[in-house]
Amino acid sequence: MNTQIRQVLGIVSGRRSNRIGLDAVRVAIATIFIWIGGLKFAPYEADSITPFVANSPLMSFFYRHPDQYAQHLTHEGELKLAERAWQAANDTYAFSNGLGSVEIAIGLLVLVGLASRRWGLVGAVLAFLTPVVTLSFLATTPEAWVAALGDAQHGFPYLSGGGRLVLKDVVLMAGAWLVVADGARAVLEDTAQASVDRAGAGAPLATASRT
Repeated sequence: MNTQIRQVLGIVSGRRSNRIGLDAVRVAIATIFIWIGGLKFAPYEADSITPFVANSPLMSFFYRHPDQYAQHLTHEGELKLAERAWQAANDTYAFSNGLGSVEIAIGLLVLVGLASRRWGLVGAVLAFLTPVVTLSFLATTPEAWVAALGDAQHGFPYLSGGGRLVLKDVVLMAGAWLVVADGARAVLEDTAQASVDRAGAGAPLATASRT
């Protein structure tokens, strides 16, 4: 291995590079949550998550008529006033707005981790738990798999477009875990340093009392 390659590998493997990578992961996670959370306020995005929410045992109760969603699905960019009115009555948009607010809050907490380790850890934990719920959609949502419409490839393991989007959350979960570990390590270091500082501050007082 020549000298130049060793130098490059040394830079890439260094602590500074590791710090940059972790901060980049933090920013990437925050970007995803804030951007996708903001889109939740758009009707088309709220409509698109209807199958996932309606079939989820953890979320379906947010809808008034989760069992009727299949009759009112629309494509992205398509405007059908009757279906939109049904979605409004179904509380589809109210739920999506609430979910979007939560996602934006998580994204902001993750981003704050660049300055505040404790708040960043809270955001990272929430960012890690969110994909756990999202990935459960693969088990509960029929639309996550290619439908049996005549082609030989359908059902498991043939993910539909929606299913492929859900599967990508495994990367989000892995990245969030790295940020959780980094935040936990930082909080422990801060706690240990605070203990040392308190012990150092108490030592002069003890010496003065003896004299």
